[in-house]
Amino acid sequence: MTVTATPPARSRSTTNPLRSRPAVRRFLEGPALTPADLSMVLLVTEQQADRPMPTVTVPQIPAAMHEARLHGIRSVKIFAESTRRDATGEISLVPDALMARAVRAAKDAEPDLAVMTETCLCSYTDSGLCYVTDVHGRPDIPATIDVTARQAVAHAAAGADIVGPASMVLGTTQGARTALNDEGFSSVSVMPHVIFWSSLYDGFRRTMGATPKAGVDREFQINPGKPQQFIDAALQLVQDGADMLLLEPAMFTADVLTHLKQHTGTPLFPFSVSGEYTTLSSLDSKTGKRDVRRLIELFTMLKRAGADASVTYAALDIARQLSG
Repeated sequence: MTVTATPPARSRSTTNPLRSRPAVRRFLEGPALTPADLSMVLLVTEQQADRPMPTVTVPQIPAAMHEARLHGIRSVKIFAESTRRDATGEISLVPDALMARAVRAAKDAEPDLAVMTETCLCSYTDSGLCYVTDVHGRPDIPATIDVTARQAVAHAAAGADIVGPASMVLGTTQGARTALNDEGFSSVSVMPHVIFWSSLYDGFRRTMGATPKAGVDREFQINPGKPQQFIDAALQLVQDGADMLLLEPAMFTADVLTHLKQHTGTPLFPFSVSGEYTTLSSLDSKTGKRDVRRLIELFTMLKRAGADASVTYAALDIARQLSG
């Protein structure tokens, strides 16, 4: 008679983090959020004014860049408005455009920090739209691709390291990549935005004069109830030449972020938009300090989900707290 030995029961860990000493709990924690996990947003305007979101002028950029480096932040995302608008958005291409001046100021101040731009038309068209329209008011796709590509080259010529087609008009990423290569900027990266439509953008739109004309919304953005469409769009942008992807709004992208992390090696950057900043943080009127605890929790979760870094208006406030 053959006796089969019963394998010993698998032993269970005797260390329960929930009842361990604080030192042991800290020892068992996963990777903590660091300033290097954050990218700083700068909304650049010609003049300082009372607006829904905090803004900077070009002379204020060097100080912000120096402090970002001091606290361990490695990149900045720049948005710039224009006080002059036209139907084509080509006002953004002039050599002394605000974006070009802002990029030069940032790179002159801290050359080792990566400078990313928003490559879009909504802050330059008189309609507030992200694309050029034809005589019938319909999207003019070829014209939009052309001006977006030339805008990408203008940003690169000013010193941008990464340009960001943001309209989600199909062809703008490929157009930007081709134009950069043709103009000798093959080392400049392209990071298009992949966007769920949301009311969380309202603060940014009002601050930067990027609110669409009445009755028109961002029709190229994706319904938040269609995650597969978001994933398909992201993967298509990678095929079109995207070197990395900006996913927004950050707090609504954890599921698609995790999926994309498993199906592409492209770096992924959730963008915490204006409504997240105003809703999940608050300013203490007595101390002047911003309470960013909920944002720290959000970005810790996104790091866990696979974010290479999170783009946020609160980067400096969070970095100060993490460093302190």
